Amino acid sequence: MPGAHDATRKRKAESGERQAEGNKRAKGKKNWEMPRRDMSNRAIQAGDAGIWATCSMKKEAKSVADLRDLFQEYATKMYGTTESSETAADDDSDAEGGDIEAQISKELADIRNPTTKPLFTSVKLDTQCLVFFRTRSPLEPVSFVHKICQDIADGAQPRNLSYVKRLTPITATEKATPQGLESVAKQVLAPHFHGPDQTGKKFAIRPSIRNNKEFLRDDVIRTIAATVGPGHKVDLKGYDLLIIVEIYQNVIGMSVVGPDFEKLKRFNIEELRQPISSTAPETTKDGSKITESKEDE
Repeated sequence: MPGAHDATRKRKAESGERQAEGNKRAKGKKNWEMPRRDMSNRAIQAGDAGIWATCSMKKEAKSVADLRDLFQEYATKMYGTTESSETAADDDSDAEGGDIEAQISKELADIRNPTTKPLFTSVKLDTQCLVFFRTRSPLEPVSFVHKICQDIADGAQPRNLSYVKRLTPITATEKATPQGLESVAKQVLAPHFHGPDQTGKKFAIRPSIRNNKEFLRDDVIRTIAATVGPGHKVDLKGYDLLIIVEIYQNVIGMSVVGPDFEKLKRFNIEELRQPISSTAPETTKDGSKITESKEDE
């Protein structure tokens, strides 16, 4: 029957049109994607100031948490700042693998209620026993770390720093290239060596190179010494100023610290926290000193 065939063809045509329309909409439709946090927080960037910290193996996350508490305490003391939400980069989970609805809710809440940038944020690294905190003004890394270490040397006992070892302040960073080394050296060294009152300084240079095969220690020292310029003298032990250089992967960081760096155990918190052993000689009941006999070698 012609009428029945015509009706069937019409239904098929309409069905095909609807499917084609659906396919078009599907192609044009964008999938929802989780808003990503600034990926610059996942790496150290040229221009960053910050603080390196070494720690015990496989204790990086615990050390970051402990240092965050310590830095918060000192940021409040020194700058009157309360950092209630340090969310960026914090070595914590990536967007994958969590509760999607909770993540979306959090992102939307952050958008509706933006918070001020914290004075310090941790940056996740792929190197064991090493963590990094990016800092921002007014937090000045050298004076900040010096204050922490001086307080510990004077007897302060911060809690929960069992796995943290050395802190290294970084005033500025640049890309790990010869030009980057010269640039960061000029920026960091100028206030200490190039002013009208900055003459006749004794200095030393201490480079550390990690995960980078482009730089040689001697070349780094020569470049920095040339940037220091004339009128100053190298003195490895009796220095007035110590230039710290940290080369890590593709970035170079630098800072200048004072002559009490060695006295403060090179800013090694673990060593500063160790009790000072008594050097007084032992005595008998009558007060005479106990001496040990030594055999001739």
